[in-house]
Amino acid sequence: MAGGAIQQGETVAVPRARGLTLPFDPILALTVLALAACSVIAVGAATADDIAGNPRYFVNRQIAYFAVGGVLAVLVWRLDYSRLREVKVLVYGLLIASILAVMAFGDVARGSRRAVDLPFFSFQASELGKVLLIVSLSAFMVDQARRLADRRTTARIMLLALIPAALVMLQPDLGSALVYIVIGLATLFVAGAPWRHFAALGALTAIAIALALVVLPAAGVNVLHDYQKDRLTAFLHPSDSANRESYQQNQSRIAIGSGEKTGRGDDATQTKYDFLPEHHTDFVFAVVGERWGFAGAAFVLSLYAMLIWRGLRILTASKNLYGALVAGGIVSMFLFQVFVNVGMNAGIMPITGIPLPLMSYGGSSILTTMLAIGLLQSTHAQARSAAASKGRVLTF
Repeated sequence: MAGGAIQQGETVAVPRARGLTLPFDPILALTVLALAACSVIAVGAATADDIAGNPRYFVNRQIAYFAVGGVLAVLVWRLDYSRLREVKVLVYGLLIASILAVMAFGDVARGSRRAVDLPFFSFQASELGKVLLIVSLSAFMVDQARRLADRRTTARIMLLALIPAALVMLQPDLGSALVYIVIGLATLFVAGAPWRHFAALGALTAIAIALALVVLPAAGVNVLHDYQKDRLTAFLHPSDSANRESYQQNQSRIAIGSGEKTGRGDDATQTKYDFLPEHHTDFVFAVVGERWGFAGAAFVLSLYAMLIWRGLRILTASKNLYGALVAGGIVSMFLFQVFVNVGMNAGIMPITGIPLPLMSYGGSSILTTMLAIGLLQSTHAQARSAAASKGRVLTF
């Protein structure tokens, strides 16, 4: 038909709005939503009597954190994570600058300068720094991918991780510093660094611990204060300092043990009567164990197992090395934090101040974790798009 009109029976290919149909991992999304729901319920149960006249104070703020974090996750998901590799120096510089800013202008709380008080929450640069380190360190690792066998590559990557770790230790924040080191090791592992490099790093770590705890104190140089040593070693002899360093862990163990199979519900005395301090932050897992028992604790841990599985699935399906390294760093961060936090709640790990991802109350932790989830979704989306362009199919 003249004028380019469409004739009857003629088929026309309509271009797809690819930006509106960007794929995502529904299992990962549902797992995150389930953990968020568990967090809101647990925080609400633990803090109902904390503030007179406002029992929903912590719950409302936690919901707000998840809402803002969800928006951030969606924004990151719709970006091509590979572009972050181009600004790795800027990202790493932001990491160092944010930590230094907190050290200079942060507020002192319980002897530590870890956060800057903002109108709605306290910003902890060490939390955001975990994601910034993953993004920048992965990019630096890709640039050195052809020189993995060179020990200087391993040294440079670990140095880039140790610099912010050392700065965070000065705040002091041992938990975040350990997470930074784990991220550095995970980056090397996923990239395929030789095992002899890890053996050398292990030997250097043992020497550093010996110097810090034995040699230097004998020479009159104390790397750690006495209270820090007591806090790190209290879990080994909980009865020796039951009313001091071991008090928190002892109350946590009592709470988890009293929950038995199905929990005590509203009769949970450890959190209801504030026998367990920090019940809505670092020790929220003890709240779950007391109120919902083994069943509730097992359900939460199964959600974390699902989260780790989806992260590993995204790692193996990523379209390039950078995506694999980013996913590997995020998975290692989640796995280490869950292991240490649950361990210190159960009394088998020292108290290091590491929050339980997506469960502990706190704006910085929630927002940072949601950013990491957004990066995982972006990696998944780009992998599926790349596979579709090559005619391949990625299964769940």
